[in-house]
Amino acid sequence: MAQAFIKDSQLRLVFEDGLDDKGKMTFKNKNYNNIKPTATSDGLYAVAEAIDGLQSRALVNVERNDSHLLSQ
Repeated sequence: MAQAFIKDSQLRLVFEDGLDDKGKMTFKNKNYNNIKPTATSDGLYAVAEAIDGLQSRALVNVERNDSHLLSQ
């Protein structure tokens, strides 16, 4: 039976970046790589809130992206 192991993790913060020429909201992503796979959701969210406090743009989403390695 195949098993999945977390290979690495990434924290992505999505910020509002203003309006385009058609009046539609645009967004800017800020990615932080090499996040410990054992990092908790609460811990990552706390980091995101701390980073948000240093930004002039409004934080829209906090995302965690995990890459998995599949092996037999």
